[in-house]
Amino acid sequence: MNGYLKVVDGRLKAFSFLFIFLVVILIWRMFDIGAIKHSHYLSLAQGQQRFEKTEMASRGRILVHDSSVDPKSYYPLAFDVKRFAIWVVPHQVKDKNKLAGELSSYLDLSKDDIFGKINNDKLYIPPIKQGLVLDNAKKIEDQNFPGVYVMPEYSRYYPEGSLASQLLGFVNGDGIGNYGFEGHYNEELKGKEGNVVGEKDTLGRMISLLDQKDPQDGISYVLTIDRSVQYFVEKKLNEAIKEYKADSGSVLIMDVKTGGILAMASSPSYDPNNYSKQADKDPSKFINPAISYLYEPGSVFKTISMASALDAGAVTSETEGTFSNYTVVDGYEIHTAEDKPFGRENMAQILQNSDNVGMVWVADKLGDNRLYDYIKKFGLLQKTGIDLDTEATGFTPPLDQWRNITRATVSFGQGISVTPIELLTAYAVIANNGKYIYPHMIDKMIMPDGTEKKVEKEEGEQVVSEQTAKEVREMLYSVVANGHSKKAGVPGFKVGAKTGTAQIPDPKKGGYLTSDSGLGIYNHTLAGMAPTDDPQFVMIVKLEKPKTAKYAESTAAPLFGEIASFLLNYHYRTVPTEPIK
Repeated sequence: MNGYLKVVDGRLKAFSFLFIFLVVILIWRMFDIGAIKHSHYLSLAQGQQRFEKTEMASRGRILVHDSSVDPKSYYPLAFDVKRFAIWVVPHQVKDKNKLAGELSSYLDLSKDDIFGKINNDKLYIPPIKQGLVLDNAKKIEDQNFPGVYVMPEYSRYYPEGSLASQLLGFVNGDGIGNYGFEGHYNEELKGKEGNVVGEKDTLGRMISLLDQKDPQDGISYVLTIDRSVQYFVEKKLNEAIKEYKADSGSVLIMDVKTGGILAMASSPSYDPNNYSKQADKDPSKFINPAISYLYEPGSVFKTISMASALDAGAVTSETEGTFSNYTVVDGYEIHTAEDKPFGRENMAQILQNSDNVGMVWVADKLGDNRLYDYIKKFGLLQKTGIDLDTEATGFTPPLDQWRNITRATVSFGQGISVTPIELLTAYAVIANNGKYIYPHMIDKMIMPDGTEKKVEKEEGEQVVSEQTAKEVREMLYSVVANGHSKKAGVPGFKVGAKTGTAQIPDPKKGGYLTSDSGLGIYNHTLAGMAPTDDPQFVMIVKLEKPKTAKYAESTAAPLFGEIASFLLNYHYRTVPTEPIK
């Protein structure tokens, strides 16, 4: 009996110990849940009771002018279209192989491809398909596949394909603008997302709205670009590249009265609708050569050097000199382009003949300090501030590193590197009566509420006097009438322009590139304006390494002339002032 009582007593003690142990564990668990991990379990409970939905904002449109007659006629070059993405939560899918097969019949994806993405127990994977149109997305949504969600999203669309692509940039799959205008104004264009927070019951039905923040669409922009001019420029540029067998080319046009960029084209370009394919093939085409690539401009720079010398009083329009076919500076021989002497010339004739020797003489009278100061005042050693991504800055050696040969070569555009946009604004100084104009891309902003804000012309300092600007414009007109830029002329109008045939630095060997063809390897540029008595526009035409002609007067000049004729006769509808021969 005593043995039986001992067994019972032992079992009672063991049971009591186990009971007390379980009570302690229960109390500890309750304390852990109620105190230590209270916030964690509260958030889980709220997660079951609350829902949150993000509402996407619509990215602002990018518009351009579509009529020179009606300033309020716009055409969209970039806008958002609603598309749908297919998301799968693998953790919620029981038969992944079956789902992969079913989805493959609706999507342009193989069963194996889909299965490879969803064959896991993750709560999140990237969308398995994006960019679906409504009809296709609805077919999938109607199937009510477990763990499959059809989510709306906005996709950027460029209706004109490659037109102005390097100016526009593109929007990537994450909705972020890259390059060009899309990159520069990404924050303003993309707007702000909205969201809705509410409570739901055990059946998932909404029972109350806790918070709501409406999405704010992005700002839309009307660019200064004219669609017809941009199209014409790109067409003619591509024809010229093909005809002259150039590697590439750029054309920039600024409206002198507003400072707005009327056209900016570079070729080859790309289609921003297919930016991902271009990224795999050659992402360098995303970069806009008109604002990002430096080059030595050659003789188009003589206009800047001459304007500086005239404004400083180093020479006058009537100043004359007698020049040989070459001159020697610091032991280096500098020759005229065709190695022939021009004899006695005044300042206009130095530009007409594009005389390197005469220009070196003019720069010598101006001196290092004053030439360098004017280069800075013309904005050639700083960014223009154009509202596009990836702008570069011009370069020439610092003044304390200049020698006589530096001054000599810079005077005719070698030994100094600029971007086409910097060169354009420098010529705009001459067109704008000596005052600097800041180039800009925006004509007006359209706010989400429909209100509009106009962007006005912004001017900088007086770089040269009005009188100097007028004299240089007359010289440029004489270059077209009597010099190397005849093919840039337009019957009935006073066009002023200067050619430049510039050697290209050899990045490997130093010095400049050479060829066995006899034509050399050059960049051809023509810079000018019209009409010279009241300029409406300035334009830069640049062709890289054309192979059918040696000088810019045979390549860049006729391209400039064709575009200038279109601008004067059809865009500006300017009345001719000169007899048409």
